[in-house]
Amino acid sequence: MSTEISIKPRRVVTGIRDGKSVFVSDGTAPNAHLHQSVPGFMTSVCWSTPSDLCLPLDGSDPALPGIGITPAQGETRLMIVRFPPDSVMADPSFDPIAADAEQCQHLPGLAELFEREAPGMHTTDTVDYDLVLEGEIWLELDDGAEVHLRQGDVVIQCGTRHAWRNKGTSPATMIFILIGATRS
Repeated sequence: MSTEISIKPRRVVTGIRDGKSVFVSDGTAPNAHLHQSVPGFMTSVCWSTPSDLCLPLDGSDPALPGIGITPAQGETRLMIVRFPPDSVMADPSFDPIAADAEQCQHLPGLAELFEREAPGMHTTDTVDYDLVLEGEIWLELDDGAEVHLRQGDVVIQCGTRHAWRNKGTSPATMIFILIGATRS
């Protein structure tokens, strides 16, 4: 996925009509947002499934703007996120209050989990399948432990406290599949 070619993700959805496979929709994911307060930051919830998924689907769009990002037990969310370099947040013109407000509006249920005393750190009650589509990014865990990830690398995030850091000079694009879980 090139950031120059595809500003927001294209989403193609299939379904069944009259017993035949059909394309239900083909276009920009309706729940994609280019964050104005964090230049280069794009978030998109491309799809969502309930815990009691049945086929064929009813034709409604389960991933419209306003959907909670963190899924309940057994639910899923498919997200694509483009992270700008961390230098964007270090720029003197960066407004963290505006960024927080914008994230609360467009990432409901997730934005509230970010720790104020440790920017970017958060914990979700999910198992996540994370894939680096483009660029490179660092996954930070407790006490500063981190791993450097490149295009094609996969992370299985098992409900741990973490943050994504783009220490490079180019955007990094990732896809996340969040599966809701219950924490014991």
